[in-house]
Amino acid sequence: MSPFTGSTPRTSTWHHIRLDLAPTGVATVTLARPEKLNALTFGAYADLRDLLAELSRERSVRALVLAGEGRGFCSGGDVDEIIGATLSMDTAQLLDFNRMTGQVVRAVRECPFPVIAAVHGVAAGAGAVLALAADFRVADPSARFAFLFTRVGLSGGDMGAAYLLPRVVGLGHATRLLMLGEPVRAPEAERIGLISRLTDEGSADEAAQALAHHLAEGPALAYAQTKALLTAELDMPLAAAVELDAATQALLMTGEDYTEFHAAFTEKRPPKWQGR
Repeated sequence: MSPFTGSTPRTSTWHHIRLDLAPTGVATVTLARPEKLNALTFGAYADLRDLLAELSRERSVRALVLAGEGRGFCSGGDVDEIIGATLSMDTAQLLDFNRMTGQVVRAVRECPFPVIAAVHGVAAGAGAVLALAADFRVADPSARFAFLFTRVGLSGGDMGAAYLLPRVVGLGHATRLLMLGEPVRAPEAERIGLISRLTDEGSADEAAQALAHHLAEGPALAYAQTKALLTAELDMPLAAAVELDAATQALLMTGEDYTEFHAAFTEKRPPKWQGR
């Protein structure tokens, strides 16, 4: 994401999500409709898309936690405000909506900082895909994931799920989860790789924050390039991937953080990472 901006000012208030920015460089984005299990609306999708773009341009955030308020992470698209509304849309409007939801997933994957989903309770439908798109999924034993799209008569490959899920859990598990829409509870989700870190009951938010602060203290540029390569190389042949790795490493070797590591090692002290 380019840091250059035009005439659009920074958004002062986000109406459909809650944003907290810590001085450490950790951003916490909370889905805050607990009475609806944080069901997503058109506005929430648009806010997530636009917020991630703004934070990517500003380059002040070093890690982001995506969390849900109340009893669960996110129950997916709001049945009345989205599913009901889409029944009266024409094809062009439906395409605009579905492209927007995909843009949110792309923004999560392409932003230059790690994204940690803090999952407790339900992560269903679009909520499951948002967690899937994150770089880390930190969850407690109450977490359950369900890719429910076929249950409402739609393709299980929504919002990039058919691209991302096989790469996280393998084609066999992904076929089962996307075809049947059955819930996957925390023990199985951890076993198949859908959960990055399983915490004690009620500790997902705390553990996600701890991981985010650990990442925020580290070499931000190295993390950004690692994330970019993980995404870019998914579909590359080996020769192209190792060439991209070589070019990336050559650039990072001219950076301040690489020089700082050598100085810190020589002086027997911890590195002071600058993200440059």
